[in-house]
Amino acid sequence: MYKSISLFSGAMGLDLGLEEAGFQTQVCVENNKFCQQTIQSNRSWLRNRDLPVLDDITEISPKEILKVAGLKPKEVTLVSGGPPCQSFSTAGRRNSIGDPRGSLFRNFIEVINVVKPRFFVMENVKGLVSAAIRHCPLKERNKRPLEPEEELGSAYKVVLAEIKRLGYTYVEGVLDAVNYGTPQFRERLIIIGSRDHEDIFLPIPTHFMHHQDPLYRWNTLKETIMDTEEDPGPCGRFSEERVYYLKQVPPGGNWRNLKKKEIPVAMGGAYAAAGGKMGFYRRLDYDQPCPTLVTSPLHKGTMLCHPKHTRPLSVKEYARIQQFPNDWGFEGSLVASYKQIGNAVPVGLGRAIGMAIRATINGDKTVKVKRMRGTSTHNQYKSNNTRQRKVALSS
Repeated sequence: MYKSISLFSGAMGLDLGLEEAGFQTQVCVENNKFCQQTIQSNRSWLRNRDLPVLDDITEISPKEILKVAGLKPKEVTLVSGGPPCQSFSTAGRRNSIGDPRGSLFRNFIEVINVVKPRFFVMENVKGLVSAAIRHCPLKERNKRPLEPEEELGSAYKVVLAEIKRLGYTYVEGVLDAVNYGTPQFRERLIIIGSRDHEDIFLPIPTHFMHHQDPLYRWNTLKETIMDTEEDPGPCGRFSEERVYYLKQVPPGGNWRNLKKKEIPVAMGGAYAAAGGKMGFYRRLDYDQPCPTLVTSPLHKGTMLCHPKHTRPLSVKEYARIQQFPNDWGFEGSLVASYKQIGNAVPVGLGRAIGMAIRATINGDKTVKVKRMRGTSTHNQYKSNNTRQRKVALSS
């Protein structure tokens, strides 16, 4: 087993995937009390140790984390986590996220600097790639040149510069979990770093929209949650008004399937507003992967109605879609459970990332992948002319 430290652990979706790839979590750092309880109730070896789940990363030194893990600098194979950023949008009005050096990202970097793991994995929302440090209102953008901190992507440039300053090389990219066996469209920004400048690479997709072999096609909702229909477990409830409208919507449909004369009333102020409306009165399709899970299936603009029954997805179905084990429990209220699962990294994506790192550790020169069309497998060599960007210190 390869020893790892988990930061911003949440409900351990990323960690479970990494564990499936051969990494063993030594300590978790997570300040949400329900997530802490979830970790402790599911991980006996953490529960039985002194301070197995550390609290606020802003109040804990990296040396304390090492002490609890029983390790010294450079003895940790992997540090992983997703330092939260302020919310921002990838469309329409963009909000600034502030200088990453003054955020929780700074704490993540400081742990890497002190612990000096052989590898690290940082995950985040894809919008970080284009986020600015400081927001410039749209009405001002055509009136004057943008200052460097107002440029789109300026925050991400700081993130990458800080990683490079530590002496780590890295690969980075936006991965969609559906391409790694998760029955859900879910894009995440992934950065993998190497202390010793090893030949690291992003995981190669294993599942495709079209493939001659069904085993290599995207996984669907039917395969994932159909057996929960009779016993879905704890579940939220739509209001009577929303149930009335949702009964008009077929699988795969949304607000556009409502009676035309009722659409303005059903949509309210959103009807005339700009921006996407795909999630309004959305009923899922058994024959497709699930849209991205959010922190609640009840929100009007991001509804996740069951394909067959007029109810939101249950906690059990949420967990299945995120690929948590069936016996993995979530502590706290119904709202807290949905939030923990909706914020998680899919287990399958975590496993794919872990296996890519394992390939580097084992010195594998090739990675078996399935051709998108045809039936044979071929070896794809890791090289600098792949679509991934490997950044060397000399660049």
